[in-house]
Amino acid sequence: MLKGQIVSGDFSKIVMRIKSDQKVELGELLILEEKQEKYLLQVYDLIYGSQISSQNLEMVAGMNLEEGSFNLIDEELRNYQLALLKPVLSVSLESQQSKTCKKLPAFFSSIRQITKEDLFFITKPDNPLFLGALRSGSTNLDFDIFLPGQDVLSHHVLIPASTGKGKSNLQFCILWDIASRDYAGMLVLDPHDEYYGRTGYGLKDHPRREKVAYYTPVAPPPGARSLKVNLHKLKPEHFQGAIALSDPQRQCLYMFHKRFGQEWISEILKETKIEKVQFHEDTLAVVKRKLIALLGLDFVSGVMNCSGIFDDVAGENTISEICQELEKGHLVIVDTSYFSGALEILLGSILASEIFERYKYYKKNGQLEDKPVVSIVLEEAPRVLGSKVLEQGGNIFETLAREGRKFKIGLIAITQLPSEIPKNILANMNTKIILGLEMSSERQAVMDSAAQDLSQDNRNIAALDKGEALVTSIFTKFAVPIKVPLFKEFASRTKKETVSKVSQATMNDEFFR
Repeated sequence: MLKGQIVSGDFSKIVMRIKSDQKVELGELLILEEKQEKYLLQVYDLIYGSQISSQNLEMVAGMNLEEGSFNLIDEELRNYQLALLKPVLSVSLESQQSKTCKKLPAFFSSIRQITKEDLFFITKPDNPLFLGALRSGSTNLDFDIFLPGQDVLSHHVLIPASTGKGKSNLQFCILWDIASRDYAGMLVLDPHDEYYGRTGYGLKDHPRREKVAYYTPVAPPPGARSLKVNLHKLKPEHFQGAIALSDPQRQCLYMFHKRFGQEWISEILKETKIEKVQFHEDTLAVVKRKLIALLGLDFVSGVMNCSGIFDDVAGENTISEICQELEKGHLVIVDTSYFSGALEILLGSILASEIFERYKYYKKNGQLEDKPVVSIVLEEAPRVLGSKVLEQGGNIFETLAREGRKFKIGLIAITQLPSEIPKNILANMNTKIILGLEMSSERQAVMDSAAQDLSQDNRNIAALDKGEALVTSIFTKFAVPIKVPLFKEFASRTKKETVSKVSQATMNDEFFR
């Protein structure tokens, strides 16, 4: 369907006159076809045009307002709309290869609507990660978009969006898709206890339910596990970013750990003296008070009582069990809805540190290639990756953001305020799934660190509706507009496919036995 014709512009701003009976939207994808080449173009702005001077247009408007209807001769020819386009890709019709566009199409070229057949150059990668359907403006094409899952997850993902734009729905779809595959394990710290589906539809309803492990501190439902962590598993570095510590307080933690090993916390609570080392009385008292408050402990008459998830007897194997699940390529959902923010960060630090140490060991011994990618989902990411946290000395999540991809460990950082994350961390998030962002400063922070040039997409991002997204990644040749499906519809559609694959695999196993 013909949409318009090129009338002027330059490489960064191709001007198309829109056919009078056509509607063109922000973000719409269009095709310009020449003899040996196709051009993929995208609309980034819309303006009015007219062959009549602005003074005469004002006169016509005044006649219409004051005197009634006043028609111009050949109105459709004299008044029109213009679309500003940017070249996205050029595709060779001979080699069927796409590349970044570096030249202008011919003047007066006709431009048409995109079709599914124009997307032959986009192929489904190995170990695919489903994100949504390709979107042209507000029209969804019958064409699913997949990225190379192992690479995307190990190189970190940022999901920035304002409230109500579909962050949770997108994450539901990603988790459901990953549970259907075997190349990645995911650790989800769930502050709203929504992903497992304790009281509704969720990951517990996946056909491969055996791949989903759920840990909760309160009344585990059938098939779930109780969340208890042994105090002996705690190390001083786990507290980095969870609570504010002065240098003397931090030194106090490390000194007690070095001197007393696994019993270091109980010795701090007893205020045990260390030979040849003196701490100010206030320092030890403050450290003791912070540990008691954070860990849910009580110390009366020399006896320590545990009332939270940390225990001096139970939970000896919890951390190793979770890491083993991740190494099998399973999803581990940890219910942190009953925790304070500091306690959630502490628990996340313990788990992230343990899996990082394991994967470093595997790389050293040449076993890393056989392990699945591990991705850690961080809700409200600035709590652990924000500038204020990093100014206090950094933490394991900052380390993973910088080095994790070398060890097949990545982060999925979800936030409403990407500007609070330092630029050097944002730059390491090599895939960004941008949902609607209303604040200009937040859009700018994301655009400045994007894999593609998004300088012309400010209006496009601001106009994104619920569930609409723009995917910019080092693993795509252009910023791909997508529509994320509703989770229940996506789950229902893929459930049949997953059940069919599982049944076929079971039949094959039985046959070869």
